[in-house]
Amino acid sequence: MLGERAEQCALLHSPMYLIVDAHQDLAWNMLTFGRDYRRSAAETRALERSSLTVERNGDTLLGWPEYQRGHVAIVFATLFAAPTHARRGEWEPLVYAHGDYETAHRLYWKQQETYHRLCDQSPDHFSLIGSRADLGRVLHPWQTAGEGPVGLVVLMEGADGIRSPDELVEWWQGGVRLIGLAWAGTRYSGGTHQPGPLTAEGRRLLNAMAEFPFLLDLSHMDEVAALEALDRYEGPIVVTHANCQALLKGLESNRHLSDRVIAGLIERGGVIGVVPYNAFLSVGWSYRRGSRREEVSLAHLADHVDHICQIAGNARHVGLGSDFDGGFGVQSVPIEIDTIADLQKLADFLRPRGYTEEEIAAILGGNWLRHLQENLPT
Repeated sequence: MLGERAEQCALLHSPMYLIVDAHQDLAWNMLTFGRDYRRSAAETRALERSSLTVERNGDTLLGWPEYQRGHVAIVFATLFAAPTHARRGEWEPLVYAHGDYETAHRLYWKQQETYHRLCDQSPDHFSLIGSRADLGRVLHPWQTAGEGPVGLVVLMEGADGIRSPDELVEWWQGGVRLIGLAWAGTRYSGGTHQPGPLTAEGRRLLNAMAEFPFLLDLSHMDEVAALEALDRYEGPIVVTHANCQALLKGLESNRHLSDRVIAGLIERGGVIGVVPYNAFLSVGWSYRRGSRREEVSLAHLADHVDHICQIAGNARHVGLGSDFDGGFGVQSVPIEIDTIADLQKLADFLRPRGYTEEEIAAILGGNWLRHLQENLPT
């Protein structure tokens, strides 16, 4: 009993780290399920109790009070629509037919407008980040008062919404700062479950992206495409949400990162966001097939953090990319997590491995902050 109380007191007085989460499908959830992320997670769960939303996407992990409580200062907020050949169900409205790039463009642009409207209507809750000046403005209240609006850096996940490289200027002016060429395979790149290289269109798009430069997100890209992009792309490169294939033996998927891609990304000065999703941490885990949450811990996520740090020889190239509410909910995350505020608990699994407070602060947010400060426009 005394030991338990001492542990609780230690957790109570643990430092709060500034968190940057490099992947959340906020607009997709807002338009698909009508979620309002100005509410608390508890309010949303109560409103959605026994609904099809929970059946399809799980109980939410996100809410503005939880961002505040967890010191989640910045989120990479996605634009995302699924090609029909890789869609997750007939219920999903944000889909486009193969080759229908006009529809893809419309769906992506609608989500961009959703973020602008959210930030315009609720500036005390959310604020768009497109420059280093914006980043400093958002960080100031967090660094001085420990709370503030959540900064949104817009990330396009899957590039089929870009009809041609000529319109990149429109996406840039609209606030997009990161682009991932793939989700499933696209006309630009092989992707998850649809392996293949960069295409000629993909190479042309990369050349045009580098002129701004957009940050290139290798997430979901097939290994052969990712390796070529590491050699070819002249702008900054990151991975917003993926785990280490070497720790997922037996997983028949090209979704995660080989050590070759990890090493190449580190050489390019990039950051990798690890994903606290049980199916990406334990091979064979499936909520749909009755797996239990108790089978997966934040210790599994710390394994992936440590694997990247061991390859790098330091703690400068790994961060968080939760993908929360991106097709799964609280039912499918490590047992220690109830909402995004609980990402702070990862620190308790890194200290016993010898990570310093400075390194933990870097992993939870500092590495992404450094990368943004180095690569966002002035």
